Amino acid sequence: MPSPPALAEELHREVLRRRTFAIISHPDAGKTTLTEKLLLYAGAIGLAGAVKARKNQRRATSDWMEMEQSRGISITSTVLQFEYQGYRFNLLDTPGHQDFSEDTYRTLMAVDSAVMVLDSAKGVEPQTKKLFEVCRMRRIPTLIFINKMDQSGRRPLDLLDEIEKVLGMSAVPKNWPIGEGAEFKGVYDLNRRQVLRFEKTVHGQYRAPISVSGLHDAALAEEVGDEAYRLLCDEVALLEGAGVSFHHEKFLNGEVAPVFFGSAINNFGVEPFLTGLIELAPPPRAYRSSQGLIAPDRDAFSGFVFKIQANMDRRHRDRMAFLRVCSGRFEKDMMVHHARLGRMIRMTRPHRLFGRERETVEEAVAGDVVGLTNPGLFSIGDSLCSDAPIEFDPIPRFRPECFGILMNESPAKQKQFQKGLQQLEEEGVMQVLQSPHASHLEPVLAVVGNLQFDVVEARLLFEYDVKASVKRLSFECACFVGGDQEAFARMIRNGWEGMRLLDRSGQTVALFATERELEFYKKRYEEIEFKPFS
Repeated sequence: MPSPPALAEELHREVLRRRTFAIISHPDAGKTTLTEKLLLYAGAIGLAGAVKARKNQRRATSDWMEMEQSRGISITSTVLQFEYQGYRFNLLDTPGHQDFSEDTYRTLMAVDSAVMVLDSAKGVEPQTKKLFEVCRMRRIPTLIFINKMDQSGRRPLDLLDEIEKVLGMSAVPKNWPIGEGAEFKGVYDLNRRQVLRFEKTVHGQYRAPISVSGLHDAALAEEVGDEAYRLLCDEVALLEGAGVSFHHEKFLNGEVAPVFFGSAINNFGVEPFLTGLIELAPPPRAYRSSQGLIAPDRDAFSGFVFKIQANMDRRHRDRMAFLRVCSGRFEKDMMVHHARLGRMIRMTRPHRLFGRERETVEEAVAGDVVGLTNPGLFSIGDSLCSDAPIEFDPIPRFRPECFGILMNESPAKQKQFQKGLQQLEEEGVMQVLQSPHASHLEPVLAVVGNLQFDVVEARLLFEYDVKASVKRLSFECACFVGGDQEAFARMIRNGWEGMRLLDRSGQTVALFATERELEFYKKRYEEIEFKPFS
């Protein structure tokens, strides 16, 4: 058995070869396509399938939920683990739609870096900007992949300028596109001073053959045409003459972003980007906790749950808790402290995840994401550790802005209906509120975005065999009600047109039509405490 110093050295080496990152973007920028192509180049899958597939094509590996596959969008965060050139990657593919930004935010709590995918024609879009603000707040190093260079888009220099102006960070290109639109041939590596030309494959299902040459290769000028070649040489000279340099420390602080160009659908530029991830993305970082900063190579195991997912595999019908390992070495069957429950529990059935596929894992180290079968022990934000109990920073919840009554249209399946409701609430898909009056049994759902109502209906039907529907309510905000309850009763009697409900813990929640209405009642009834609902 290795000595303690040898074990510590081995742990340190294993931590250094981890890269744990999330991919973020505005919808339709090509995030899920890039995710699958990274897996293709790493050898984790042998054949890539189009995301918005024809009936006879493969579905995207990262999109496993029935509704995701039918609509061609990502609804829930997915964990994909793979090896490439001696490095272990934990890739967290996140939803692009703004209605699922809360799931993306929780995922960003569990990564060490982020990849932002931009559409070359659209640049920095609203959801991209919103997600980047989360990265900035958490000082998450961000790499940028400008996608769809095979389509008509904006000039690369204009895109760099927009990144700097809109996102307020320096954008330093690591490579430069050769040609544009249908004439996009490859990229010029600005560091290695190499031309990388790619060849298309059928439907982009296989790795794109690549040829390497210098900038002044006569064959390059002939292939791309004189005008495109002159433009490439001029822009490369401009970039080199500007003396723009990449500062790695500023990148780690979220102040500078390395930029890569490519076409994920054609596999152009994917391999250089994957190499850039190895070279630039940082290994696991230290996490703040009640005991101070927890270093990743600390001997004792620690980690936190950032996601709950039910029914990833219909054969198992179980719930999975996603655990980010923050320090030390996680081992199957180890006993750990559960901070919220205040007791020891055994890690009996841990899994390594790849989309919805799973395999038993014997051990994991800081930076890895482990799936824990959840018999009701885990909630989002739970902290686990092998020595003295610690708690990591809490994971905040977004404030709901959409409300609706959930009606069970399969009365004979009330048990399945209640089970589905409980498990989906545990995932953080929505919050369930109940009327204090026994005569009103239908629960009220509180969600961040309206599309989540569709998700609830679809998942109840597909995963629990319960037909249900949501009747939207015309309320936009909610708050907890405390303080003088007689004053609140008086407010209700005096014509308040909102809705009074209870959350699962029995706290009173009030729904208001608008923020303006809420502010009116705050001023009129100062003896009532209106606290933020989240």
